[in-house]
Amino acid sequence: MTSELVIDVKDSEISIALLEDKNLVEYQTEPRSASFSVGNVYIAKVRKLMPGLNASFVDVGHERDAFLHYLDLGNNITSFQKYLRQVQSDRKTLYPFEKATRLPEINKDGSIASVLTKDEEVLVQIVKEPISTKGPRLTGELSFAGRYLVLMPFHEKVSVSSKIKSSEERSRLKQIIQSAKPRNVGVIVRTVAEGCNGEELLSEMEILHKRWQAVIEKVQKSQKRPQLVYEETSRAVALLRDLFNPTYSAIYVNDDTVFKEIKEYISLIAPEKTGIVKLYEGRVPIFDNFSITKQLKSGFGKTVNYKHGAYLIIEHTEAMHVVDVNSGNRTKAENGQEKNALEVNLGAADELARQLRLRDMGGIIIVDFIDMHLAEDRQLLYERMCKNMQQDRARHNILPLSKFGLMQITRQRVRPAMDINVEEVCPTCFGKGKIKSSLLFTDKLERKIDYLVNKVGVHSFTLHVHPYVAAYINKGFISMKRRWQIKYGFGVKVIASQKLAFLQYEFYDKNKQFIDMKEECDE
Repeated sequence: MTSELVIDVKDSEISIALLEDKNLVEYQTEPRSASFSVGNVYIAKVRKLMPGLNASFVDVGHERDAFLHYLDLGNNITSFQKYLRQVQSDRKTLYPFEKATRLPEINKDGSIASVLTKDEEVLVQIVKEPISTKGPRLTGELSFAGRYLVLMPFHEKVSVSSKIKSSEERSRLKQIIQSAKPRNVGVIVRTVAEGCNGEELLSEMEILHKRWQAVIEKVQKSQKRPQLVYEETSRAVALLRDLFNPTYSAIYVNDDTVFKEIKEYISLIAPEKTGIVKLYEGRVPIFDNFSITKQLKSGFGKTVNYKHGAYLIIEHTEAMHVVDVNSGNRTKAENGQEKNALEVNLGAADELARQLRLRDMGGIIIVDFIDMHLAEDRQLLYERMCKNMQQDRARHNILPLSKFGLMQITRQRVRPAMDINVEEVCPTCFGKGKIKSSLLFTDKLERKIDYLVNKVGVHSFTLHVHPYVAAYINKGFISMKRRWQIKYGFGVKVIASQKLAFLQYEFYDKNKQFIDMKEECDE
């Protein structure tokens, strides 16, 4: 299996698509101005104590206060708080972390009021982004993740991933880290570190330790509260950090800055793979070029089609996701209904596993498969689902089919499920049901071009339109586009964009900056 990462960078957002054998399996998009991300560290202030919940609400600058439960404080919260006071007591000289005193761990059955007080400052990290009406969820147990290691301040233990089975390899990795680990930090060795040499591991440990030192220095110098003191790496780099493996055949980026950022990161973790990072400079939108736009439009929405006319119905409620499996107009197998049901269900298991990753669905998922009477068929379906989910990075649990034919799945929920509206609103009538004649659409485009060239003074630009409209504009020996170029200059370019609705259009200048022409009155 080969994997490709395609990154679409725009002024307003950055979108990342992971392809496995050309099939879209993961998709992430976020505004470039987004300030909240899992992994960010804040110096914040306790807003309110809730003894009944044994928790507190903490101000981290979000419109809703973040939630910090007693069990999420971490065993070493008192050590953090004492060191925090020492750091802030002297704004000029930083108290060395290696000399910090480790206090006894807090009681697991204690109360929030015995550890924190109202308006007290606390160093916290986001573990769950705001979802629906809930604010972010926090932890007081800080961690800094790298490709091979996770560094945890005020811990002393060195742990090795349980997925590394070889006792000799586990001992080797533990010995390497233990020999050079700074005082007052613990380290978790991740699964991908198996087989790595000591130089790579120690180099990353030094980088992670410097990140923690930078956090301390920022806390010392800053007086604003709340204050972001550590920002998690960009979504593109974070996804690479967790997913990168030798099967990656290419990473395509359409932005020079992000391209350099990713290339620099790859050169650190896998210098021999630096060449797979490629800058995309094609005229066609990058997602259209790799058939991602089409897969997004077919992969999201309430109804998802898969093999031989069968389809899934996916509904999202406040409490859970509900999936119904339908055979559609599929013809019955020669061996009868049982065989037909098994084939439809196995196909549904394949598609559902992809959908869970693609939409990042979390919480409780209930799947209503087509009823099967044979126990061996039900077991086969359960095993198929478990096998498909092995590629999923999120923690999950799958239960066998119940007597009602329902499968229950729980999947780690860190951020809101990805929801893309694949239905298109008419850009001309805005859903009212009445539009001007579509034959006049190209006349309107020409008026826009005339205004842009002769009034605004923009002579080099690209017009993005629906593929059908682009085909109409480009048709003929002397096409409409050619006539426009003769009249307005050869800086006029027309590109087919699959993301646009039928009578929708977008203008971009030569630097790929969006030109908003919709403010101009449409006559």
